[in-house]
Amino acid sequence: MKWLIASDIHGSAVYCAQLLEAYQREGADRLLLLGDLLYHGPRNGLPEGYDPKAVLEMLNARKQDILSVRGNCDAEVDQMVLAFPILADYCLLDLGDRMIFATHGHHYNESNLPPLHQGDVLLHGHTHVPVCASRGTYLYCNPGSVSLPKENSYRGYMTLQNRRLTWRDLEGNLQQEFQL
Repeated sequence: MKWLIASDIHGSAVYCAQLLEAYQREGADRLLLLGDLLYHGPRNGLPEGYDPKAVLEMLNARKQDILSVRGNCDAEVDQMVLAFPILADYCLLDLGDRMIFATHGHHYNESNLPPLHQGDVLLHGHTHVPVCASRGTYLYCNPGSVSLPKENSYRGYMTLQNRRLTWRDLEGNLQQEFQL
């Protein structure tokens, strides 16, 4: 199975459309969203193409493909219009001998670790900065942001297939890879 993993759309219809084009181009089977789907939040400016209604229509059309966790900008009112569940704080992906703990990053993060075993992966968005870093006992990964990248990073996403993590910008250009 091939997963496309993305975070922090923040209501941008322009970049959500590009993300869904990448989903098609990648031939992914599932889309894992790490929160902050519709609202831009009080600390962020409006992203280009801010149109939460268009974003929810695009995402709802893919509801059967989407697994999502709740971000700090997601609320119960968002769940009322989205046709897939978004209010779980985390989800677990079982890789057999290790686990991926996927969350948004505002609760569980490197300052507040979830229960991880040797070799597990902490996967979260929230910072808007793509990362792949070994922390000794665990691997920390972040796909960055689809619409509001920070620290001079790119708008992008990750894929997971056959234990290979791949980071790409929205145009599909390879940024980095890591084999689990």
